Amino acid sequence: KKLAEFKKNIHDVVVEQKIMDYIANIIANTRNHPHLYLGASPRASIATLVAAKAFAAIAGRDFVIPEDVKKALVPVLNHRVILTPEREMEGMTTENVVRMIMESVEIPR
Repeated sequence: KKLAEFKKNIHDVVVEQKIMDYIANIIANTRNHPHLYLGASPRASIATLVAAKAFAAIAGRDFVIPEDVKKALVPVLNHRVILTPEREMEGMTTENVVRMIMESVEIPR
């Protein structure tokens, strides 16, 4: 019963267009990043959005803030992007690259 209520709460969380654009920009940047052999698919945008809504609901908010998106990105994208072999051999991780991409995209105000 609590799980069903939580799911409803997540569904009711509002996401402004600027937050959706923020997610889309980050995901798009994974597709042409020089350290990634394979970037994230459009489904990664949906997964990031759902996870960000869950973080907002857990925090007791009915709206998503950029910090919710940041919290969601690494766990959502970590297994959805693939490093170039060169970067992998250098010891770089997908988490490093996701964080670099996050830092390169302007945070909505």
